[in-house]
Amino acid sequence: NKMVKKMKTVVLEATWDPKPEFKLGSKDIEGKLTYLGSKVWRNPKLRIVEKDIPEIGPTEILVKVKACGICGSDVHMAQPDDDGYIWYPGLTAFPAVLGHEFSGIVVKAGEDAFNKRTGKRYEEGEAVTAEEMFWCGTCRPCVDGYPNHCEKLQEMGFSIDGAFAEYVKVDAKYTWSLEELKSVYHGDDLFLAGSLTEPTSVAYNAVIERGGGIRPGDNVVILGGGPIGLGAVAVLKRAGAARVILSEPSRERVEIARKIGVDFVINPTEEDFAQRVLDITGGLGAKLYLEATGLPDIVWPGIEKCIWEGKMVNSTVVIVARADKKIPLTGEVFQVRRAEVIGSQGHSGHGTFPRVISSMATGMDMTPIITKKITLEEVPEHIIMLRTSREEAKITCVFD
Repeated sequence: NKMVKKMKTVVLEATWDPKPEFKLGSKDIEGKLTYLGSKVWRNPKLRIVEKDIPEIGPTEILVKVKACGICGSDVHMAQPDDDGYIWYPGLTAFPAVLGHEFSGIVVKAGEDAFNKRTGKRYEEGEAVTAEEMFWCGTCRPCVDGYPNHCEKLQEMGFSIDGAFAEYVKVDAKYTWSLEELKSVYHGDDLFLAGSLTEPTSVAYNAVIERGGGIRPGDNVVILGGGPIGLGAVAVLKRAGAARVILSEPSRERVEIARKIGVDFVINPTEEDFAQRVLDITGGLGAKLYLEATGLPDIVWPGIEKCIWEGKMVNSTVVIVARADKKIPLTGEVFQVRRAEVIGSQGHSGHGTFPRVISSMATGMDMTPIITKKITLEEVPEHIIMLRTSREEAKITCVFD
């Protein structure tokens, strides 16, 4: 069967129009790529574009995409502020095919496309997902074991073409097999679960790798019930948290959190967040706090109050949500209470992907996060809808 040479994709276009204070960084490329998206790109437009099916190299695989979720970063890349600049602050190069939370089937593999599960070349028909951070493996951060901070980083769906497309090519070093999920998930469900590996791995990296994890019996507080916060609920419950407490005003998101193991919910718009945390924990407070709201200026005073007034010393606050806003941090609180603040970016390295997949294969079900399924043609309108709508948790594009 001869492969169709064209495919449909969702492309984001924008104009390179730097703000006066923008300086081209050492890794930026004039007119093409920047690490400071919101300072440069203007007037974003989403289009359905026909493109050639990509050709693969010797270490690459071609994947027929089966499911791809819309991420908050997709929304922010396509969202203009009052001056027309995009919201997303990070690495971007347009035009680009969006989409990075995906799963699919291998349709073609290069002769050196190595499968980490079998130790052999990838075979056609294998179910896979991939990291969205394409690290080089040769720069100092990579060699030190920190691929999320690669100096030559490219990101699928941000700076190179992503998976809101019928086919996507990926180097085998970034791909992970989903075959293990076949014992639990069947048909479309396998690919829906697989498409949640990437956001769940961001949560895993934040609370386990960067936050240092917890001991069974510790209390944890997650601020923000978006997909990353919900992923953290599931991961920390599985890690043995005594009480998983979620601060989230949206009723719809709270319903999903209940399905995936949350113990207590705080509505910070109606209750005193810190007081509720202290009441729930018997005055102890929490070992781990995850900032997943992107509103650090609003939520930080409450976190500090919990640490200051709780009996627990040695708490960790992990910042995972991206935000331009400054954090109103009081050094004294962190000194006296022996607490720490940790930044977390991305998901690669330290085995986050395979561990998330194995957790999913043995009872950690993330699929309740997906609240709506759409077609590729409907992706642009839903990316725009998500600017204002908080009803859906994860909208996923499903392919035939």
